[in-house]
Amino acid sequence: IRDHLEVVQKCAPKGVHVMVEKPLALNVEQAQQMAALARQHKVQLLTNYETSWYGSNQRIFRMVHEQRQLGDVKKINVYAGHQGPNVVVQEPEFLNWLTDPEQNGGGALMDFGCYGANLITWMMKGEKPESVTAVVQNLQLEEYPRVEDDATIVLRYPQAQGVIQASWNWPYNRKEMEVYCEKGAVFSLDAASMRLITPDHPESNRIPAPKVKAPFNDPFAYLEAVVRGRIKVQPTDLSALENNLTVMEILDAARRSAETGETVRVTYYQVKTD
Repeated sequence: IRDHLEVVQKCAPKGVHVMVEKPLALNVEQAQQMAALARQHKVQLLTNYETSWYGSNQRIFRMVHEQRQLGDVKKINVYAGHQGPNVVVQEPEFLNWLTDPEQNGGGALMDFGCYGANLITWMMKGEKPESVTAVVQNLQLEEYPRVEDDATIVLRYPQAQGVIQASWNWPYNRKEMEVYCEKGAVFSLDAASMRLITPDHPESNRIPAPKVKAPFNDPFAYLEAVVRGRIKVQPTDLSALENNLTVMEILDAARRSAETGETVRVTYYQVKTD
């Protein structure tokens, strides 16, 4: 992640569009530098997440915001984690930088917390939280002596709350979202399946997610469509620069909260292009 800034520094002045793997940057300061370069040179700067291409997440957004089936959002829970990189990562070089705070910015908080910050910012249609509270732990200190392996982050909004659970300690790979609204709740279980609960149907109903059509099913197809002008990226979109600047602000606030043990009011930055 530390190298993302250098990539943009080299590509943007040449007019080369960039898509990075999540999260956008090592910290807010580097994210701001990257954003300024992208805007100055009028290039796209996008961020890829596995969950951006889930049919379940896309259907939830339509149900809540376009079809207005469930009323206003009240709470969003995002669970992102797996057994830990010591189990799932085979390449020593990858494992080394993933668990190095100088190269990756942290442990599970950065690696998986970014999924929740991204999805919640999207579901809140770009609204930024008033405050962030985070608790981190080292449950496998011998395995990960340099970084946290478990994080819980609470985002407070004027009329809603978001909770992110990010972990390297779970017995299976999990990237799920729960959205609780005034008239029901809808959950994404994986890319292709969902659950819906309403007052008329209090028992959980499993429903399929639609198959996502190109180019919204693949990061490379999406990047090509954006570069060729077939898609106009909206600021609240999952891959959008604006969304992911907010993600970085949330993650930085979460790190400060975890370090101090206090709730942090988020400081939002203005991107300068000069």
